[in-house]
Amino acid sequence: MIIRERLGPVAAAADAAVQELSDADAVARMWAGDHTLWQDDPTEVADRLGWLPVVAEMRPRVGELEALAAEAAADGLRRAVLLGMGGSSLFPEVLWRTFGPRGGGLELHVLDTTDPAAVARIGSGADLDDCLFVAASKSGATIETRSQLAHFWEQTGGDGARFLAITDHGTELATMARERGFRRVYENRPDIGGRYSALSYFGLVPGALIGVDLAGLLDRAAGVAEVAGPATAAAEHPAVRLGAAMAAAARQGRDKLTLVLPHEIGSFGLWLEQLVAESTGKAGTGIVPVADEPLGRVRAYGDDRLFVSTGYRPGLDELVEAGHPVVELAYQRPLDLGALVLLWEQAVALAGVLLRINPFDQPDVASAKVATERVLNDGFPAIEPGSLAALLDQVKPGDYLALQAFVDPGDAELVAALQKARVILRDQLRVATTLGVGPRFLHSTGQLHKGGPPSGVFVQVLGADGQDVPIPGRPYGFSTLKQAQAAGDLLALGARGLRAGRVTLDEVLHLGG
Repeated sequence: MIIRERLGPVAAAADAAVQELSDADAVARMWAGDHTLWQDDPTEVADRLGWLPVVAEMRPRVGELEALAAEAAADGLRRAVLLGMGGSSLFPEVLWRTFGPRGGGLELHVLDTTDPAAVARIGSGADLDDCLFVAASKSGATIETRSQLAHFWEQTGGDGARFLAITDHGTELATMARERGFRRVYENRPDIGGRYSALSYFGLVPGALIGVDLAGLLDRAAGVAEVAGPATAAAEHPAVRLGAAMAAAARQGRDKLTLVLPHEIGSFGLWLEQLVAESTGKAGTGIVPVADEPLGRVRAYGDDRLFVSTGYRPGLDELVEAGHPVVELAYQRPLDLGALVLLWEQAVALAGVLLRINPFDQPDVASAKVATERVLNDGFPAIEPGSLAALLDQVKPGDYLALQAFVDPGDAELVAALQKARVILRDQLRVATTLGVGPRFLHSTGQLHKGGPPSGVFVQVLGADGQDVPIPGRPYGFSTLKQAQAAGDLLALGARGLRAGRVTLDEVLHLGG
């Protein structure tokens, strides 16, 4: 799984970290479900390790999931619309962008936003006759998913056969789905956190609907379960070595984990971003995942980077020669995603051991949700756009710049322009940059932003909405909800004394000329 490590300045520390995990018998204890590997208190650890055995459990269920897909297609359904956020939506998005529809599979639209233009784009009334709506939420209470479900339930006239649910046992969503006669209700094993749920029902049901080779995907994952299981010595264990490299680099200030991915699985960075950020970004520490940032010239980087490349890419040798640590992972074909998921899940969990944090909780995510509710109930605070230059002047070496864009994610031209602006800022400032589309990133990197190291400078932009879409049962529509989420996040960042502000969209876009 690891082709080679060229760790340079962190090599000795990484070897020491491998030995630390070996001395703790970390892999065997992890596979045995021993919560004391991370903390004495079993809360949000003992009940969060179900992702390890889930691959073996899901392999016999491939046939029934493929039967669901065939049934939906036979009933004239042509589009699957996933209503979900974060761990409920990111891996399905990766599968869709990687494989597209296969063998008569449905098209997949991942609606992980409250932007009204994106909601309206799905259609209304008779336009939705070919849609199967997949409401996915571990808690069953996610505000975005509840709002989307209420909207499309009304738009379809309450036709339960056009809906299915993926959730935990006994949630409000599970109860509602059964009462309304949904086509299927899939209850996931409850001991799997959202960001570790890719190879459970949350990832595999949408994968089946679009025709992904689930058996092949799970076979690759099962291969990792053997190679990277408790029987493999720590020194040869790929997840131990990857987790040790990440933690050792972070301990030495190289906490910007820069992900280099093949084009065909480039969207895998979306999933990895949440896994790393939400798992490690807490208690004032953390690893900052840098996804979808194209490789630049050596001079674009400070000395705070660790590069992990899936497969070989031109430019890696120059980075090594310049003193940057680089890890190369094995890669042959897109179905290797199954193997990569389990490898990274283990590596991040083991990095948590070394960083002395619980990789399975998310203690700071609720702050933005609470602030959003306060805005919706009490009214909007006065937030005037400030100067981009003033925010950029606060950036120091070793920081990262997070561009947070509450815009329509389906506006490809706008998102591409924001990506261009991000790269310009990286090259100008020589710091790591990230681009998060809101409110998606609140369920992905939001934990790191608020609970991780205070090295982020946060630049928020809020796109104008040309329309609104009402939310049944609520006194506000999707536009108001999106704006409240943007305001709430800015308030939550400010309450922690972090460097954050809102600027105009035009000011950011003009960076690219």
